[in-house]
Amino acid sequence: MVSIPGASVATAVLGFLAVMAWRIREGRSAVTVRKIVIPPLGMATGFSMFIVPGFRVPWAWALGAFLIGALVLAEPLIRTSRLKLVGDTVMMHRSAAFFVVVVVLAVVRFAAKGFFDKLLTLQQTAGLFFILAFGMILRWRASMYREYRRIVGA
Repeated sequence: MVSIPGASVATAVLGFLAVMAWRIREGRSAVTVRKIVIPPLGMATGFSMFIVPGFRVPWAWALGAFLIGALVLAEPLIRTSRLKLVGDTVMMHRSAAFFVVVVVLAVVRFAAKGFFDKLLTLQQTAGLFFILAFGMILRWRASMYREYRRIVGA
């Protein structure tokens, strides 16, 4: 496989910018149970990557990645995003710090990726970061769901 220098960085930056644009647009629409639950369910299909042996990592590593995502990295997202009732509609209210947190998480991921690429295969690194991100998203969305239910009184 031919590697083009900088292509990985450029792709990561473009992907990050696309996600940020999507997040900004998403923040302007009403929050529903469906919008809270569907992303982690859709993301869960990514676990199918582990069918391919090259992506597999030891269970302890997978658990560690999940716990770091859920217990450490989800916390800033939870603290910087709140749901608010506006009329009859629940809306996401993110502090300005939310986007800083997302940028910092992307930088941490990029820096850690360089470290892990020396120890693991590219596929294993991808698998671990997927599990880490899933733990982070799952806890964040679970927190949003509880807050949503509290706000709508259900």
